[in-house]
Amino acid sequence: MEEPLEIQVVETREGRAHAHSLSITMRTPGHDFELVAGFLSAEDVLHSPDDFWRIEYCVPEDAPQEFNVVSVVLKESVPLDLSHTLRSFYTTSACGVCGKATLDAVKVSDPLPFPPNGPQVRSAQLSTWPEALRRQQGVFDRTGGLHAAALFDGATLVSSREDIGRHNAVDKVVGEQFLAGALPLHDRALMVSGRASFDILQKAVAAGIPFVAAIGAPSSLAVDLANEFGLTLVGFLREDSYNIYAGRQRVVP
Repeated sequence: MEEPLEIQVVETREGRAHAHSLSITMRTPGHDFELVAGFLSAEDVLHSPDDFWRIEYCVPEDAPQEFNVVSVVLKESVPLDLSHTLRSFYTTSACGVCGKATLDAVKVSDPLPFPPNGPQVRSAQLSTWPEALRRQQGVFDRTGGLHAAALFDGATLVSSREDIGRHNAVDKVVGEQFLAGALPLHDRALMVSGRASFDILQKAVAAGIPFVAAIGAPSSLAVDLANEFGLTLVGFLREDSYNIYAGRQRVVP
């Protein structure tokens, strides 16, 4: 299922509320507040759950509620800088950076530093991740049309989400942790069901996740970003094989 979601941020200036529409993304409905929180955290708009009063579905006056507009109501003390978030207002389900207004806007802003050698993952643990994630893909079982993302602690799957877009699934799992006040995720690894593209690595860096694995191939820009920020990047992950493209020190026998 694919529907548009408009993401708004509401700030208060001189006692008056001002709504800003930041993006429209195509997503699979469900866990929308997590998606918005993860998206705005990666975009450097939100830094803590203490930055806002509430996240809510928004609807124009006298219009039916369709649950396709979500607003984040910021606290008055939180400054709103949209210079890194300018988009041409539409993001597809295929790309998490599509719609960015400038090339500079896709760069990671003030990334969270993470330890150079942790978390370390054993090869035997890594080989269990594809099946562990696959067991969580209930909607994929019925439709064959959704991606998934998951956070792992060693061999343990901590959280997972499905969505038609890989970047949305990542925003959902990261957003869940953001709302719980758990960022940065220095002790977690991220796995995605498809390829590892630049936007997936960008979101990992923003969340402080030092380890990313993917069922598919990484893009060349993803490899460059992993090397630049010291992430571990694993691609073509299967139960009996995988390739390491960056950060080999975190994969141990």
